Amino acid sequence: MKKYTILFGAICAVILAFSQNAKADFISFLDSPNDDLSGLSGPFGKVDVHLTSTTTATVTFTSLTNNGNIYLFGDGSTAAVNVNATTFTITGITGSNAGTGFTNLVTDYTAVNPPGTSNVDGKGSFNGVIDTFDGFTHSVDTLSFTLTNLSGTWSGVGDVLIQNAAGFDAAAHIFVTDDPAVQSNGASVTGFAGETGGTVTTPDGGATACLLGLALAGLAGIRARFGRK
Repeated sequence: MKKYTILFGAICAVILAFSQNAKADFISFLDSPNDDLSGLSGPFGKVDVHLTSTTTATVTFTSLTNNGNIYLFGDGSTAAVNVNATTFTITGITGSNAGTGFTNLVTDYTAVNPPGTSNVDGKGSFNGVIDTFDGFTHSVDTLSFTLTNLSGTWSGVGDVLIQNAAGFDAAAHIFVTDDPAVQSNGASVTGFAGETGGTVTTPDGGATACLLGLALAGLAGIRARFGRK
């Protein structure tokens, strides 16, 4: 009985650990502006890295609002990340804008290898930079994409990005406009903002509860089957 219980417990621990790792997110904020954005209240955006396997992660940039402004992403270096991988791909790029009159069109991206060859104004060099078309008129308030590590594996969600020589692992090109965003209003100022660190969050939910329930049910079954022997 004891050996079955130990074995079952070990299996459950592996399942639960993988589940928690897959659910984990690395949340950070674009709170370090360059001189062009000085005097404005940040943070300017949120960066959410979600690990989907040991080699894939989705990254989502989301605009934030402060003091009546919304900070949109657009043009060259719309979003930049410094990926902790020698070789990788950026795929599945999607962008949207809930404002009025914007044309959302993500037309190009670059994933330069090796790291440290694409400079983002004031925030150092990044090895994954996404560009969108035609400035403010095509800016977005949400941008998402998938990273795939081709040169190894990530041990956890906090391992996906790594700080560059300037101390940043993500940055964005910011367009400042009144909230809610209206394309015809234009942008009052543009600049760049980076983020220097974040927090790993692991929200609990139904999936974890379900796994725990299955673990307990399985253990009860083992006890019923072998407990009398």
